[in-house]
Amino acid sequence: MQYLQTEFLENKVADILWLLGILAFGLLFRRYLAEYFSKILYRFIRHDNIPIRTFVEMLGQPIRLLITLIFLYLASSFIHFPTSWHLPSQEIFGLKMLLFKIYEGIFIFTVAWILVRITKCIALIFQERATLTPSKLDDQFIPFFKDLVIVGISILTIFFLLGVVFKVDVVALVTGLGIGGLAIALAARETLENLFASFTLFLDLPFVVGDNIQLDKVSGDVENIGFRSTRIRTGDGSLISVPNRLLTAQALENQTKRKFMRAKYTVKLQSDTSIDILEKIVREINQTIHNQELSYQPNPGITRFGGFGENSLDVLVSYNIATNDGAVFNKIKEQINYQIMSIIKTNETKFAHPIFKPFAE
Repeated sequence: MQYLQTEFLENKVADILWLLGILAFGLLFRRYLAEYFSKILYRFIRHDNIPIRTFVEMLGQPIRLLITLIFLYLASSFIHFPTSWHLPSQEIFGLKMLLFKIYEGIFIFTVAWILVRITKCIALIFQERATLTPSKLDDQFIPFFKDLVIVGISILTIFFLLGVVFKVDVVALVTGLGIGGLAIALAARETLENLFASFTLFLDLPFVVGDNIQLDKVSGDVENIGFRSTRIRTGDGSLISVPNRLLTAQALENQTKRKFMRAKYTVKLQSDTSIDILEKIVREINQTIHNQELSYQPNPGITRFGGFGENSLDVLVSYNIATNDGAVFNKIKEQINYQIMSIIKTNETKFAHPIFKPFAE
């Protein structure tokens, strides 16, 4: 065993073996240790709808990195730099300080990474619970609160890095930010506008996640409301991100809140159609609309003889369907159109040309 006392670079072979052994043990068993540690954490936030495997996979990578750093610290305590290298101490700028600062920075980042992953796991649990409630407000609030916590962790991590690693006086730095606050606010004006707009959306609740909205040329279902933007899934499947400031600065239509959808158009009949036939057609179209199962009550709509066009008699058709689903509305509108065509044909008259003429409400 005398060879274990032999020195290499002023470190005993035994100490170097301890270094290699600890590192090897950490690398070989870090996966199992990380899984075991994740399972311990899972006991505190356990939820039936979140399997333990999902939790372990989300925390696995940052915890493995943390375990590696811990074993690296333990292993490095067995050796030292040769004095013949004349390296400055850890408190003076040099190789030792640089390595230690890098280690500190990675360690703080790893802890923050674990906290972020735990936050996401907890948010996932609350999202599962939110799906069981009829209200959509919690579906909207949970992702927003999750992002808020993650941003808070990120900001604290930055300040912690500045204070611990770079020895910056964080209190003085925060105080000094008041001097440059105006410049920062001007540089990040749009970001701040979007942030304040996101709080406005949560306070006013013009829409919630799942609602179908119409904004200028953008129309679709709201999938997520974030700090900066709101993601909208359009009818063709595209995902569009709209800055929140635009959602509060212009007119927005929440189509989900509609109690009914209205169809309104003109049917043009030949000018030689008799009065009796015309009255009968108007009466039968009205009856068709009133017999429709989803006709909006108490105002299903009405059909009237609207006036005279060029070489035509204009019948104004207007009806309301009790739905806010565009697909359902278009299907019923199609059925009514077929019935109108059948009524015209049954009464042995014909359409003028053009047949339909839209008009402003």
